[in-house]
Amino acid sequence: MIPERLVLLHGFTQSAAAMDDLASRINELAPGIETICADLAGHGSRSDEALDLVSGADALAERHGRAVWLGYSLGGRQALHLAVHRPEMVDGLALLSTTAGIDNDDERARRRDDDDRLADRIEQIGLDAFLDEWLAGPLFSHLTDTPEVTASRRANTPAGLATSLRLAGTGAQESLWPRLSTIDAPCLVVTGAHDTKFDAIGDRLTSSIPGAVRSRIDNAGHSLHLEQPADTARVVAAWLSGHA
Repeated sequence: MIPERLVLLHGFTQSAAAMDDLASRINELAPGIETICADLAGHGSRSDEALDLVSGADALAERHGRAVWLGYSLGGRQALHLAVHRPEMVDGLALLSTTAGIDNDDERARRRDDDDRLADRIEQIGLDAFLDEWLAGPLFSHLTDTPEVTASRRANTPAGLATSLRLAGTGAQESLWPRLSTIDAPCLVVTGAHDTKFDAIGDRLTSSIPGAVRSRIDNAGHSLHLEQPADTARVVAAWLSGHA
């Protein structure tokens, strides 16, 4: 049975519009579900909102109610916080290129310092220059954004992105790995076959969340929903119909 509502959560430097194409494709394959693309704190229409992932989970739960939550990267970490901190609002989880955090204290501290430095750089060089640098990195250098995704990134502000890094970056968040066994909502874990790091993390997520379903998207890296949107939509729609 297809659930009533699917809320899609974008990644860092994107905004809600970056998920519009995936939402539309899922609607075509699973027409009985309402899809909502939401802006995360520090992004898009919520660029002035300064929230960590726990507070962000509360805000999303109050704004959108009970739903299946699909999250990509930062959005996936936010979805996991909903499952852990607001489980009564979670009918299911679809996690795309997602981690549960860094469980080594020293590594997490180093990442927090790196995120702080990156936040400072965003504020120093401005949005356009930062996006050029960000998209030239190894996770995204092969990616060509559509005009709609480019516009979704330009909807952000340097202050909003910097705040998101400081409050909701991987270095700032608590590790959720010890708490994943408490999740009892249906869960789909999806990674791009070419994204070696997150493919391994996806395997770990699947073994840590009871009953989680695993899928890989061929010919895709970290941004699988942008690189292979049709295949990603088919995987999500099939799971919604059969598991959520």
